[in-house]
Amino acid sequence: MTRLVEFTRRIAILAILALFASAASCSPTDSSTNGAVEQLEIKSGHRIHKFMVEYADEDDERRIGLMYRNSMPADHGMLFDFGPKPQPVSMWMKNTLIPLDMAFIAADGRIVRIAENTTPRSLASIASGEPVLAVLEVNGGRLSALGVRPGDIVHHPLFNNQ
Repeated sequence: MTRLVEFTRRIAILAILALFASAASCSPTDSSTNGAVEQLEIKSGHRIHKFMVEYADEDDERRIGLMYRNSMPADHGMLFDFGPKPQPVSMWMKNTLIPLDMAFIAADGRIVRIAENTTPRSLASIASGEPVLAVLEVNGGRLSALGVRPGDIVHHPLFNNQ
């Protein structure tokens, strides 16, 4: 009987260690679906601003977006692809823990609207105002700090400006 108890105790310890190892390899604030990032550039006047973005082109990726994240590097973001044809879109900040800037982008890569420093966890709808192909989300205040404005051009393979 003592051997059985010892064996059961060892199995339980191994199971607990495996659980801790599994939990350590996952970040609860990282909702990215595949972790892959791509480069995106914004041409603003004579300056080029580079970002590394996660690309969200599936319904689940767009639905989750940047929810549950406590932070994001200054030069990172997420590009939401709403193609294949431009359409009016609306975003919200449900379960999004950090303020974001949202750049609404036409098919030619032109930024048509920027929503600055959106309110975390808000259920308010943030509309594009006109048909767009994509939305770029970056840290709140970042686009203003870089001098990015409507009319500036986003370069990424998604847009017809390569």
